[in-house]
Amino acid sequence: MTMQVLIQRLRCMAPSREQLAATPGLQRLAPRLADPKLWQWSRRGVALGVALGLFIGLLIPVAQILFAGSAAVLLRANVAMAAVGTLVTNPLTVPPIYYAAYHLGAWVTGTSVADGLSLTDPGSLFEHFGSIGLPLFTGLAVTATVAAVSSYLLISRVWILRVNTRRRTLKI
Repeated sequence: MTMQVLIQRLRCMAPSREQLAATPGLQRLAPRLADPKLWQWSRRGVALGVALGLFIGLLIPVAQILFAGSAAVLLRANVAMAAVGTLVTNPLTVPPIYYAAYHLGAWVTGTSVADGLSLTDPGSLFEHFGSIGLPLFTGLAVTATVAAVSSYLLISRVWILRVNTRRRTLKI
């Protein structure tokens, strides 16, 4: 898949300005969403938008698009890419992400993994809820930060390489 095809697919997946302005909770931001700079496909805007979306999508379990859109407006990032970035968490990906984040958080905080904890038994989750909180939040914070910084750097680097390749091709 070429970079051009990837960009076209991302543009098709990204919500439009009108769709986001009609989203409940984002209606207060509707006048600010009209700013064309928030919808430009620039290196900084796209990279920051994806990074914000990943960070908020991993760290905040509810109203992710609302928070990502608000943060994108405040930080002048691409709003559509911030909304798309939140889709990293969905009903299929949340269990493995939270499970891995919990284990990472337990390792980082030095706490032991709760004995008898079972993801398939809701009673087990509620029974261990007090001991799950800190490791889970710590793991999610570490994961969200690493994912956001990595995506920003990767997108920026790929964008620069793409622009340089195009420039070299045009000079020949």
